[in-house]
Amino acid sequence: MIDLTKKGYSISCWPDEKAIYEKMGLLVNGADYHLKPEALREYMGYFEIKCAGSKKLNEEAKQYIPGGVQHNLAFNTPFPLAAAKAEGAYLYDVDGNRYVDYLQAGGPTLLGSNYAPVREKAIEVISESSPCTGLFHEYEMKLAQEINKHMPWVEQFRALASGTESDMLALRVARCYTGKKKIIKAGGAYHGWSDQLVYGLHIPFTGNFESHGIPGECYANTQEFFPNDIEGLRKLFEKNEADGGTAAVILEPFGPESGTRPVTQTFNYEVRKLCDEFGALLIFDEVVTGFRVGPGGAAGFFDIKPDLVVFGKIVAGGYPAAGGIGGSKDVMSVVAAGVDTSKPRAYCGGTLSANPLSCAAGYYAIKEIVERDAAAKAGKAGDRLTEGINKLIDKYDLPFVAWNTGSIVHFEVSGMMYVDVRREDAMQQLHLKRKRVEEFGAALTANGVITLAGSRIYTSMADDDETLQLTLRAFDDVMGNLTLS
Repeated sequence: MIDLTKKGYSISCWPDEKAIYEKMGLLVNGADYHLKPEALREYMGYFEIKCAGSKKLNEEAKQYIPGGVQHNLAFNTPFPLAAAKAEGAYLYDVDGNRYVDYLQAGGPTLLGSNYAPVREKAIEVISESSPCTGLFHEYEMKLAQEINKHMPWVEQFRALASGTESDMLALRVARCYTGKKKIIKAGGAYHGWSDQLVYGLHIPFTGNFESHGIPGECYANTQEFFPNDIEGLRKLFEKNEADGGTAAVILEPFGPESGTRPVTQTFNYEVRKLCDEFGALLIFDEVVTGFRVGPGGAAGFFDIKPDLVVFGKIVAGGYPAAGGIGGSKDVMSVVAAGVDTSKPRAYCGGTLSANPLSCAAGYYAIKEIVERDAAAKAGKAGDRLTEGINKLIDKYDLPFVAWNTGSIVHFEVSGMMYVDVRREDAMQQLHLKRKRVEEFGAALTANGVITLAGSRIYTSMADDDETLQLTLRAFDDVMGNLTLS
């Protein structure tokens, strides 16, 4: 069993995955709970009246930017909000409205947004060296040393500019190191938007459903298995033995989509054994979980040594150009620059990778996260928030499902990602359930709470009694305005 008492880690209890899957099945196939028409009009009216500046900016931006925003997370209903200020646990829009910030830039700002001690150090470094020179900088080494200090299995670290790039390179390194070609992922997991990994996205066994604009040969060697299905994974390994072999299994260690589909306590151990048996590398995608769940990330929490760890977001402390991969010296040797070209090399580049700004911000952010026990503090906030949401679910007798792994809180109001794509009406179900999630998320925003896509919350060290009370009042208001079709 997993040790849930580890100092510095955010997870105090393990989600009951069997109960969650059972409840999600009932939610997906049950009655359609939605906002009362009059309540929906009132919530949407908030945006028209209170967010006129954001609406105006978005309309103008649409002339120059596809859809009016540059990032998928900003596509909020009924229109994207334009941020003016971020500080601690709060975001402020251009109209002066304040929101509890559970987006936290997609997860990296575990210390809270715009954390002053890190910001001051980052400004100090770039004031002297500029944000980017193209030459080696001391903070490249200091960042790698700090990661190794807390994750000794990451003997060497190569910085990149995003999580997507990092996942791409991890696959290339795995193939180069093993000489094999097949990559297996858990269905529904997100590993960035590269050609090879836009496969089985969001919902298991959707294969190339979202692979528009990608030639089939790009994902010909990408495979998926259902989360927790160890026998299904073994069959893929056995099948691949006669067809180029399996280079690696890539996982989000707590389950696809940051644990939206939770895994059993033994899942990662069983995958590790299979990788060893078939000579494949085990890649932990820790773009979200690295340092957020604790100083050693998911690998440290599980006491499992992956062959490669993928980083993003947090290794630059929420500053631009955040990403990288790490592992043993032996595995990482295939990505080394400027040495022994007689061996096969996994080529990678990136002019802005490992720039002084990113590396300094990451170095000081990680130091602060560990010294301030930020992961554990954020985890306690996640526990309290989840407990409060579940009490409200019971209060209103709703079929909704809420759980958390420390500071990563899930609340499902429609079960969109659990729709069985084999259903004849799958597309209609997906459209309706997505609409319900968007409406619920918009209603929370109108109550002063911003979440990730209306179904996920990232707590931070900055959360306190005030933010939690504001949040639970918002959930109470929205749940009290739901009705059945």
